[in-house]
Amino acid sequence: MASSKEQHVAYMQQALELARKSPPKPTNYRVGALVVDPEINTILATGYTLECEGNTHAEQSCFIKLAAEHKVSEELLPTVLSKGLVLYTTVEPCYKRLSGNLPCVERILRLGKDVIKTVYVGVKEPEKFVGANTGRKQLQDAGIDVVLVTGMEKEILEVATAGHHAD
Repeated sequence: MASSKEQHVAYMQQALELARKSPPKPTNYRVGALVVDPEINTILATGYTLECEGNTHAEQSCFIKLAAEHKVSEELLPTVLSKGLVLYTTVEPCYKRLSGNLPCVERILRLGKDVIKTVYVGVKEPEKFVGANTGRKQLQDAGIDVVLVTGMEKEILEVATAGHHAD
């Protein structure tokens, strides 16, 4: 099982490449995400903002694709996924959605700490749309580790905020 800093950076770089596929818009961040099984060092799902139908976030796109692959609803993913998976996401998962969709933090919590044991993030969510993100604390309180992968913040934010208007 690889858990070196280099491996985390490599996965985060892959997530950043996915984020680049997201169309630039002034109303959301361009984010990329990966669900990884660290025991076998394998990517199980990838996603990026607006990849799937509707106003989808990167993490949500991963879960939608996993649900389709296993022919279950997203709510039933804990019954078919391995334990101890990790999520890489370029921007900290949202705790609130202005669109009314289920926030990504709630989607992760619904899977449970046995399924997603760690969330690796490239940057904390900027406070532009919903204020301070309390999702990190919610995840940690539920027993899910949240780890910042440092060194790519400037590039991640440039990609994430493409299409935003200058304040």
